[in-house]
Amino acid sequence: MSAASPGAPDGDVYEWFRRATELVDSGDANAALVLIERVLEDEPESTAVLELRARALFDARHLDEALAAFLQLTEISPDDDYAHYGLGMTFWRLQLFGQAEDQMAIASVMRPEQIKYRHALQQVRATLKARAEADLPLDGPINAPSAPPPRSSD
Repeated sequence: MSAASPGAPDGDVYEWFRRATELVDSGDANAALVLIERVLEDEPESTAVLELRARALFDARHLDEALAAFLQLTEISPDDDYAHYGLGMTFWRLQLFGQAEDQMAIASVMRPEQIKYRHALQQVRATLKARAEADLPLDGPINAPSAPPPRSSD
């Protein structure tokens, strides 16, 4: 597809992908998503583009969409350690700690040299252990105890 179509950014698909990657890396995930959607029109099967989209969705805090995107990646490429890590991180953000642990463990086994995978797995396991020891639900938010009613000034 040529960039000459109405509303298309300058450059070709590769340049759009490169700029979108730079935007994600610099913290501007929402802007990157605009370019990524353009790239996906030309390259809908590209796992690199799908991964970048999942990362951008996660960074932009579109967690339900990021979850679907990382799930799609793990289905397409079950041997992609980063897809499992991203899926685990998304489950973690959604406070689905058991599922996060499973995905982090898979990523850690696939790439044991990745320290960030190992640290994330340790943190998820520590969260699960702390919740279990405190007799709290393993998943979801912790409801704070309600405060006692204010004293009457009568």
